[in-house]
Amino acid sequence: MTRPPLLLRTYGRLANLAAPLLYRRIRDRLVAHGTSPARARERLGHPTRPRPAGRLVWFHGASVGETLSALPLVTALLAQDDPPCILVTSGTASSADILARRLPPDAIHQFAPLDSARALRRFHAHWRPDLLVLMESEIWPQMIQTAPCPVVLLNARLSARALARWQRLGPSAAWLLRRLALIVTQTEATAAGLRALGVAPDRIRTGGNLKAAAPPPDADPAAVAQIRQALAERPRWLAAATHPGEEEALLAVHRHLLQTHPDLCLILAPRHPERGDRVAAMATDLTLTRRSAGEAPTAQVYLADTLGEMGLWYRTAPLAFVGGSLTPNGGHNPWEGAALGCALLTGEHLANCTQDWQTLAEADAARTGLTADTLGPVLQDMLTDPDSARAMGRRAAAVTARQGDDIARTVADLTSLMPAKAAP
Repeated sequence: MTRPPLLLRTYGRLANLAAPLLYRRIRDRLVAHGTSPARARERLGHPTRPRPAGRLVWFHGASVGETLSALPLVTALLAQDDPPCILVTSGTASSADILARRLPPDAIHQFAPLDSARALRRFHAHWRPDLLVLMESEIWPQMIQTAPCPVVLLNARLSARALARWQRLGPSAAWLLRRLALIVTQTEATAAGLRALGVAPDRIRTGGNLKAAAPPPDADPAAVAQIRQALAERPRWLAAATHPGEEEALLAVHRHLLQTHPDLCLILAPRHPERGDRVAAMATDLTLTRRSAGEAPTAQVYLADTLGEMGLWYRTAPLAFVGGSLTPNGGHNPWEGAALGCALLTGEHLANCTQDWQTLAEADAARTGLTADTLGPVLQDMLTDPDSARAMGRRAAAVTARQGDDIARTVADLTSLMPAKAAP
């Protein structure tokens, strides 16, 4: 391997120096969210699980959405006649909680090592991966440089602004991207931008959206039946993954809708359930019950302030607004609700998932670009004409189903980059 350009060498030195301070901050955040101190040390490359025998594929994603998008590939790889071992790493406590429930039993989760030389040396010495698969935009220079195996970037998603930043890095960007054995992008625009940065055309292609191909979140059938029974025939709408500054606007919309639909229920699911008390305090003029208190949805607002139950809420409400989009938080993945046949609405701040929502909107399977002022009339129309909402939900499910067509080809590509047999 040729010597990295000066900019990458400088980054490495700075990242190594900053690692101890960065680790302390990350450790405190993980422990505050219930992670054991021993598991927090995984961020320094200290393993808490033995390495299984055989070939090992290491998938790495930043958080919940990126790691869940790897699940279709994980499942397909494990279904092979001679399956590799699977290791999935992520950086957040919420992703660890959700992956503990959704990863196949044979797959292992660990917190990702910091992008520092010492953490990565420890990690590689123990896990000895045969293939590293990075998800979306997880391009960490030292992780790529030190990998003892081929490196693949899947579901690559780089905005025009991000591509412009990479362009400014010049030779450093080209040097790093040439280390990648394969890049599969979400869009042709990303593929074209990466080719302009120096990626060889035979190492890059456009594929399906893996987030859409991921299985929707599970839900206990008994819990679904219980919630539906409690709601009976009441109309309802879901506000999912909401952020500070959005709940006030959504509650105002709900108050207005109650004037024409007095039995309407809003299922309000904040992105961070620990904000439940603050959200409840915004609705003192409305009747409200809370999932965290074990209460039923018998009020005007049902506060879904629990973690890991989005599958329950998407199965309960045929009409959903996805948050992080009325305020500049970048929006959230629509595919979980789309896969379950929800009619989907969202705001105008969608920097994190523009292409996802555009794909659905072009198929008349979602409404985007809504504001606090325009959301109410759209909801009013869909509540008045529930058949139109159901038709939109069916279109969303159909678009989602088409996104998984590239899985078999991607699995074949990954398999071809691994050794045929495990090293002794």
